[in-house]
Amino acid sequence: MRDLEIAEVDPFDDTRFDAWYAAYLAAEQVSGLGSPWQLEELRVQMQEQGRRRWAQAYSGAVDGCVVTAGWIQTPLLDNLERAQISAHTVPDHRRRGHGTAMVRHLERVARERGRSVVGGETAWAHAAGADGSDEPGPEFARSVGFELALGDIKRELRLPVTEERLAALEAEAAPHHTAYTLRSWVGPVPDDLVEGWAALTSTLMTEAPTGDLEVEAEAIDTAVVREAEAMIAKQGRTKYNTVALDPAGEVVAYSDIAITIHEPDGAYQWGTLVRRDARGHRLGLAVKVANLRLMQREQPDVLRLITYNAEVNSHMVAVNDRLGFVPIARLGEFQKHLA
Repeated sequence: MRDLEIAEVDPFDDTRFDAWYAAYLAAEQVSGLGSPWQLEELRVQMQEQGRRRWAQAYSGAVDGCVVTAGWIQTPLLDNLERAQISAHTVPDHRRRGHGTAMVRHLERVARERGRSVVGGETAWAHAAGADGSDEPGPEFARSVGFELALGDIKRELRLPVTEERLAALEAEAAPHHTAYTLRSWVGPVPDDLVEGWAALTSTLMTEAPTGDLEVEAEAIDTAVVREAEAMIAKQGRTKYNTVALDPAGEVVAYSDIAITIHEPDGAYQWGTLVRRDARGHRLGLAVKVANLRLMQREQPDVLRLITYNAEVNSHMVAVNDRLGFVPIARLGEFQKHLA
């Protein structure tokens, strides 16, 4: 193997950051199964560190050419034993040890930051099965000591969903949540809802199935919500949101969809969650239908909606099936304990 030189990437140095991103994207586009970040989205995320997480990109170069792109994120308010890493090698430079070298470097950085558990993700074909045996991404993860902790399914919904279908699903759910009120909006969370929004969304990481992932609830308060909204705007994203309010006006369910100016025909379903004491009233279906209707009305040129669900999340999978989502790939959430 020719010497690989790994160096920090300054997100404010356009030349170096663009070269790093080009390597990342070349690796991501080989399979076409993932959902790669857009250049300006990642640039902003690396530049806008904030108080919620720290992030750093690294390039691996051979003879001055970037062949491997890696980055690491560490939460700063919660999950303080964890780090999330990503390593991507340009196709023509694979099987030369570059990806392994990048992973080892990122693990060293994680240790230096006091982290003992490292997570990473990789995608593979849906038909290849739940554990991704013999698939390049999962096999590489296992070769560097990671184990599959949670299996997700990537699903796609072709848009628009007809108003007839949305109305039928809405009517089906409505008799079950007569005591609740739905409220939808575009952009930042209204001031009168932001505390409830923060409280509910902070539990998504643990209320959704976690498999063998070692995670805790996120520390999200109103300041964190506003900081994230500012970053979203700088990234060129717009969010569509719907909540369900109980008779006391508390936020007990939510769903949000994000679109980006950098990918105008696509949208991404982010979170959907119903608080435990409000379950059994079809609120998950209700907020998703209302939010999809809002997004379609505001953005009629969006042609596809992408979502990821844990394969074992039978309730949300059933809701997505009713809306018309179809499986198109798998995503594995891998985990490793550092010695």
